[in-house]
Amino acid sequence: MSETLHRDARVPDAMAGQRLDQAAAELFDDFSRERLKGWIQQGVLTVDGEQRRPKHKLHGGEQLLLRAELEEDTRFEPQAMTLDIVFEDDEVLVINKPAGLVVHPAAGNPDGTLLNAVLYHHPAAASIPRAGIVHRLDKDTTGLMVVAKTLAAQAALVEQLQARSMSREYDAVVTGVMTSGGTVDAPIGRHPKDRKRQAVTGNGKPAVTHYRVTERFRHHTHVRCKLETGRTHQIRVHLAHKRFPLIGDALYGGRLKLPPGADDALKDLLRGFPRQALHARKLAFVHPASGQRVEYRAELPDDMLMLLDYLRHDHATMR
Repeated sequence: MSETLHRDARVPDAMAGQRLDQAAAELFDDFSRERLKGWIQQGVLTVDGEQRRPKHKLHGGEQLLLRAELEEDTRFEPQAMTLDIVFEDDEVLVINKPAGLVVHPAAGNPDGTLLNAVLYHHPAAASIPRAGIVHRLDKDTTGLMVVAKTLAAQAALVEQLQARSMSREYDAVVTGVMTSGGTVDAPIGRHPKDRKRQAVTGNGKPAVTHYRVTERFRHHTHVRCKLETGRTHQIRVHLAHKRFPLIGDALYGGRLKLPPGADDALKDLLRGFPRQALHARKLAFVHPASGQRVEYRAELPDDMLMLLDYLRHDHATMR
């Protein structure tokens, strides 16, 4: 069974000079670059109603029109896996993702991902791009994600992400004592020397993270972060850029700093904390069917609760 996909997007003036296939990959980022290139070549992704080549240079202001038949994607196998479902109806699925679960299959993780689990839970997702997944969390980040169960719901949620109207709030525990909250407005792109990492770089994509202090300890801080944009590793990169890396972040955390005078239990916990201390705690969006704004919350997982308890104890006993 196939469904007809209808998407429109205006090319921002800032994209003037970009190739059509490059701009399409940014404006329709829930599809792979290869699939978009194929649609351009087939003439179902047009510029102001006209077929163009993938290398066609844009001037800004053009209207991209996408009208394509979507066949079921049979590349990925449905797999029976436990999902912590916070909410579900005919349009959306909100889940609380555990640490260690990869969202989408890739070279190093061909199966056992959230996408495989969604295909098993909702087989019709095979006809939706990326099985309805519209945003991601890193493998070791816990918390809330929304998955679309229909093409219309996916289009609505993607539009909210692009308009920055979907609200996503995170809990993070960082090394260092913040004196106050603030905003990091710094573009993020691939690290120039390490392709596994992202970095604040002048030629990166715009990225904005707001943060506020929730609780201070002797040498650490519990912060709440709110995303305006959704770049890869955004919170991890931005807080490390501010020299407040997340506890347990092997990629961006740098050398481990242990609090002077801390007891062995806290030192062991900090040395062995198995992941970045980051949790997607709150998610709010306009429901695609009802038009009402809905909000969901997920309590901190046990490992972060224990970490905060140890830091409180250290703070209280060493003052």
